[in-house]
Amino acid sequence: MSAAGCPYDNAPMERYYNTLKSELIYRFNFRTDEELTRAISEYAYVWYNQIRPHSYNNYQTSYEVRYRLD
Repeated sequence: MSAAGCPYDNAPMERYYNTLKSELIYRFNFRTDEELTRAISEYAYVWYNQIRPHSYNNYQTSYEVRYRLD
């Protein structure tokens, strides 16, 4: 743990939430909490980790990097 107020601890999560909001939340309207929960789960576990390429991973998905699928 770093010192209190260190901005680098939150940087990865802040970036993820920024991406989540810009790619999912702001683009669609959700009528129920259940619909929103299902969309966030699908985004996090399917789209973000298994389908969406990331520039910091050499444009591979997180899943490909983790399991070395080439």
